[in-house]
Amino acid sequence: MNKVTRFFLTLTFISVASIGTVHAQSNWEGGIRFGDRWSADFTVPMQSVRFHPSVYFDRFGIGGYFDWMYALSDGPSGLKFYPGLGPEVFFGKKVDVAIAGNFGAEYSFDFPLTIGFDWRPGFTLTNDFKWKSSNWGIMARYRFGAGSKLVRTN
Repeated sequence: MNKVTRFFLTLTFISVASIGTVHAQSNWEGGIRFGDRWSADFTVPMQSVRFHPSVYFDRFGIGGYFDWMYALSDGPSGLKFYPGLGPEVFFGKKVDVAIAGNFGAEYSFDFPLTIGFDWRPGFTLTNDFKWKSSNWGIMARYRFGAGSKLVRTN
């Protein structure tokens, strides 16, 4: 494993370990993402951002994105938009490490379901440094615990 791969694996581990700063009344969500890349899709709210990990199945890998959530002041209360950024690591014959954006929109219903659409373009940093513009997806996630009732942020 080269230095860049170790660096991004360490960064991913630190990001996951820092989840302890979660709000008590937050919407923890888990579901599936369909599209260019199939994955299990999760969200974990934190102090000022949302941690958005995914486990990819088509080519086994993990991604961890940090999203900044925005809502329209006069729009529907469940509609949110987010830009984000984070590392991705894919495994196989070779390990590929990437840094990717995460841009999307989602709608949280009054019952415990959130649906959304996103795009995760990025740069592969290992092996052959290249731009990747695919990775579109549609997701459906269930809100757990206290988050099963929509928590509106101001």
